Amino acid sequence: MSKKSDIDVLLKGVKNVPPKHDILLSCFWWYNNIQKGAAMKIDRQIGILSILLQKDVVTAPYLAEQFEVSRRTIQRDIEDLCKAGIPIVTRQGINGGIAIMENYKMDRTLFTSAEIQDILAGLRSLDSVNGTNRYGALMEKLSVGSSDFMVGDQSVLIDLSSWYKETLAPKIEQIRMAVEQRRELKFHYYSPKGEAVRCIKPYYLIFRWSDWYVWGWCKKRKDFRLFKLNRMEKIQMLTKMFEKKQAPMPDLRDEKIFPGGIKVKILFEPECKWRLVEEFGMESFQETEEGKLLFQADYTNKENLITWLMTFRHQAELLEPKELREEIRDSAERIREKYVIDRRNNRQAGLTGEEN
Repeated sequence: MSKKSDIDVLLKGVKNVPPKHDILLSCFWWYNNIQKGAAMKIDRQIGILSILLQKDVVTAPYLAEQFEVSRRTIQRDIEDLCKAGIPIVTRQGINGGIAIMENYKMDRTLFTSAEIQDILAGLRSLDSVNGTNRYGALMEKLSVGSSDFMVGDQSVLIDLSSWYKETLAPKIEQIRMAVEQRRELKFHYYSPKGEAVRCIKPYYLIFRWSDWYVWGWCKKRKDFRLFKLNRMEKIQMLTKMFEKKQAPMPDLRDEKIFPGGIKVKILFEPECKWRLVEEFGMESFQETEEGKLLFQADYTNKENLITWLMTFRHQAELLEPKELREEIRDSAERIREKYVIDRRNNRQAGLTGEEN
C-alpha cells in the first residue's frame, strides 16, 4: 500500500478535515513507521519539521548547521518527510529555500505559550536524570525560531535527579536501551527478603514515589514484577531478545502497593508538626489539650514503621498496637545495652590507664 493510501485510510470517514490535521496524521504515520535504531534520525527530523512549521523558508545550509550534519543528510531527511506525505517544497534562487506548502501551515495557536512551556519543562526534567544532553538538545530544536511561543522565562523547573545520580543515570540509560531493543536484563537484586539474581523482560521505566522502577516479566516468578533501580546491581543487557507482547500496565495505586493492615496511633511532640504536615498532611493528626499531636493511620510494613518512628527519637510515642509497642521497647533496651557496654568499657580503660 502506498504512503498516500495509508493517509487516505486514516482520513476515511472524517469530514471537513482542516489542512493542519493532514500534516499531523502524516507525522503520526511517519513516526510509527520509522526503522528501529534511528533515534538520532527521529530527533533530527522532528526538529526539522518543528523549524519548518515555525519559519516561512529555511535553507539547507541553515538546517545542516543547526543539526551539525551534512547538506546531503538534510536532503535525505527532507525526502523522508516528503515520502511520509508532508508537503515540503523547495525553491531555487536568492529568496529560495525549503518550506512547507502554505495551505498546509499548522495554525500556531494549536499550542499556547503555556503548553509549550509545559512540554519543555517535561523535557528538562528527563534531562536531569538521564545523564546525557539528549533531551536538552531536543528542547533547543523545538524552541528554535519560536520566540512568539517562548514569552518570558521558564516558571516551572523540575529536577528528578537524586543523591544517587552518578549510579542511577547509567542504569536508566541501560534499561531504556534494553526496552527499546527488546533485550533481556540480568541483575543482582537486594530486597528485605535477601539477595537474588533475576532475569527479566523489561517493558517500562517508571518514576513513582520519588524513585525509579522497571516493570518487566520476571522469569523466576513467571509474572510481571516491579523492581527498584537503587536495589539493582551488576546489570547486564543480554544478547537474547524477546518478543514484545501486550503487557498489563502496573497497578500503581497506593492502596494496591501499600495495602495497609497496621492501624497505628502515635503521640508526637509539637515540634514534629512540620514533618507530619510534609509527609501526611494536616488531616493526619489532631492536637490534644496538652498541645501534643495524635497521629492515626494505616501502615503497610512493620519494619518501615519502626524505622520511621526511630527518626523522631524521643519525640514520638507509639500507643497502638500494643504488641508493636512492646517490640519497640525491647529494641530500645537492646540499643541502650550496647551503649551501656561501651560506657563501661571506656570507664574500665580509664581506671587501668589504657590508651584508647
